[in-house]
Amino acid sequence: MGARARQPDYCRVYCRDNESQALIMKILIADDHPLFRAALRQAVDVSFQRAEIVEADSLASLEKLGEDQVPFDLILLDLHMPGTHGFSGLIYLRELYRKVPVVVISANEAVEVVQRSLQFGADGFIPKSASVEAMTRALSRIMDGERWVPEYARRHAPPDPGEFAGMRERITQLTPQQFRVMGMLMEGMQNKVIAYELDVSEATVKAHMTAIFRKLGVRNRTQAVLALKDLAIEPPGLE
Repeated sequence: MGARARQPDYCRVYCRDNESQALIMKILIADDHPLFRAALRQAVDVSFQRAEIVEADSLASLEKLGEDQVPFDLILLDLHMPGTHGFSGLIYLRELYRKVPVVVISANEAVEVVQRSLQFGADGFIPKSASVEAMTRALSRIMDGERWVPEYARRHAPPDPGEFAGMRERITQLTPQQFRVMGMLMEGMQNKVIAYELDVSEATVKAHMTAIFRKLGVRNRTQAVLALKDLAIEPPGLE
């Protein structure tokens, strides 16, 4: 993949001639598997001399970071975490941190998953099977402004960047609570189960559903599930 036209905004702060003035980068590792988080920490330690690492293991923890407006310079995201559904976590973070490089780190290495990750806003895709050395090289290229994907994915035609733009825009209109309800809708939960899980009334859930249908441009649950089908990912064996 060629280098992107825009350079990441972190360069305005960190790319200084005097290395002694360099500030500490803050990097988010979002993955629910402790062993993979450890591998990513190792890759980050090798890639960046001065880095503060923040970890998250669920959508709830990501939402807490968003509520606290914690700033980041790089985000490493696993697609399969509690509370996230398919590419929904990627869309959530892409909207929350519009100017921050977001890199998908996934055990699902299918070309379609790589391409859709880019279409839903990722700045790169690194397979979890990659060695720490390969991860380090990939992170360096991404922070230099390149949209990086593994070699096998480069052999395929580049994805259409506008294919899922409408879906991304509609989902980013959802409130955090509507986003959670949408995820439960994708899991096939009924309103009374959603109400129990969120500790709210069924009337509140119905109100959220009505808002979700309106923002997605659909009329009912069946149409909503069909509209959201492109967010789904077949779970990989390593997750």
